[in-house]
Amino acid sequence: MIEMRLLSSLAKVFTHEVPPKRPMNAWLSALHNERVSLQAAYKQKNGSEMWGSIHVDAPEGVTVVMRRVRSVPGYFPLRFKSDDAYIKTEDHLYPDLLEPLPKGNEWLILISGAWQSVWIDLHVSGCVNAGKHPVSVTIMSKTGDVLAKEYTTLTVVAQTLPPLSIVRTQWFHADCLAQYYQVDVFSERHWDIIENFITCAAKHGINTILTPIHTPPLDTEVGGERLTTQLIDVTVKDGVYAFNFEKLERWINMCQRVGIVYFEMAHLFTQWGAKHAPKIMGIKDDVYCRLFGWETDATGAEYQSYLSQLLPLLTKKLAEWGICERTIFHISDEPRLNDLDAYLAAHKVVSPYLSGYKIVDALSNYDFYEKGAVFVPVPSVDHLLPFISGNLPEVWCYYCCTQSADVPNHFFMLPSYRNRILGVLMYKYNIQGFLHWGYNFYNSVHSVYPVNPFVVTDADGAFPSGDAFMVYPGADGIPIASLRLLVAQEGFCDFEALNLLAQKIGREKVLAMIDDGLATPITFTDFPQTEEYLINLRFKVNEMIGQHC
Repeated sequence: MIEMRLLSSLAKVFTHEVPPKRPMNAWLSALHNERVSLQAAYKQKNGSEMWGSIHVDAPEGVTVVMRRVRSVPGYFPLRFKSDDAYIKTEDHLYPDLLEPLPKGNEWLILISGAWQSVWIDLHVSGCVNAGKHPVSVTIMSKTGDVLAKEYTTLTVVAQTLPPLSIVRTQWFHADCLAQYYQVDVFSERHWDIIENFITCAAKHGINTILTPIHTPPLDTEVGGERLTTQLIDVTVKDGVYAFNFEKLERWINMCQRVGIVYFEMAHLFTQWGAKHAPKIMGIKDDVYCRLFGWETDATGAEYQSYLSQLLPLLTKKLAEWGICERTIFHISDEPRLNDLDAYLAAHKVVSPYLSGYKIVDALSNYDFYEKGAVFVPVPSVDHLLPFISGNLPEVWCYYCCTQSADVPNHFFMLPSYRNRILGVLMYKYNIQGFLHWGYNFYNSVHSVYPVNPFVVTDADGAFPSGDAFMVYPGADGIPIASLRLLVAQEGFCDFEALNLLAQKIGREKVLAMIDDGLATPITFTDFPQTEEYLINLRFKVNEMIGQHC
């Protein structure tokens, strides 16, 4: 016999741990044009069945997609802080990879005594009637016998969920795809793989793409370099530069075709201080060579000359392509306070050419904003308070490996509500952009060598597992989504649902709903440590939206 339990998308099912039973009456609530997910956890208690098939009955107009949840190795380096909400902090196998079931064949292997789970997406189209709809999940034997069956209810509200209205970026690493799939950079095969991965990003609510006008100077060992991925071809003769933008135009067109809205140009100076030029390759004296790199002073005459010739032509192209208002520039990632002078000097070099463009950088010291070094700061979620208190016209936020205690993040070993809560918090504090560094980073720390992300999930001992990537490189150049990617998207859907409700009843009433019934108002470091809070809040928000149609 099979034991089966229906769980929310925020549960994590471990092989030898009994998943908790949850009440099912308020689980699934969706607006039109929204995906909601649940999980079917199952275990063969006894018997000799090796295979079963899983079937979902859902209302007409709802598209069902099912994937098997696979566990992968997870690690949490001792140098990072944890808190009491962590599921585990030791090395373990964690549920994360969402493996597609064979097309047209929903067969499951039944392992005696082990809990497994299937991730079930319900995509609600605009033609589904408002109201409550029954949903059933059945596991059957090869001979058609029912081994287990469970029921739940999908509540649909006949209002359309708007697309994400703020910037959401998780940095795209084109070099990692060329290395993993062993294809030449910007060969036709590489372009196909890039498109597959960017399509997946856009499908899951990432609306902004890091664009390698030159190889992005990110996570690179000082003095080292990453595989060249440079969209702008450069030729120089006697100090005069010529630029070919054909590959960049192809990139922009492809990204817009698959749903990307905003474009981040690769950082114009090196990470952690803006002290050097990024690696830029080109043809000089008929030889393809490195024109700039670690040996180049960031504000030296040679690189200033290069930028003075590139940036006016680049911005002219952005205007021609109609994306200048949707383009973001970066100076340097994560400068520290002792880098302020170098950052200001670098900013001074490029700002004359970037009038009207957003210059955005991840940095957590308020002095950078006060000194006018950055107009749109992106502080980490554990350093937001001064920026929120300062009433800035626009603030984004980010998290990475060091935001490991008390705040939102999406590590393997954190409960999924710590991932999804980000959307509610961003709404409450009017945060207008989110940045994360790793959509598909398949390298060791500082990109010294590539890794196999199915085995090495922590940049080879550097970061908590889950920090470096949100998708896995599947067969044939097709990305495989993670559980964390889909939960993150749910958080941003919460953000837009709260926005939609505020248009109907006012922002103050929505803010009151968020904190209703809590001992203290939620903050980025103090919020309910349960999945029920998020599920119940979203159910109430949708219910209120329905009442104000």
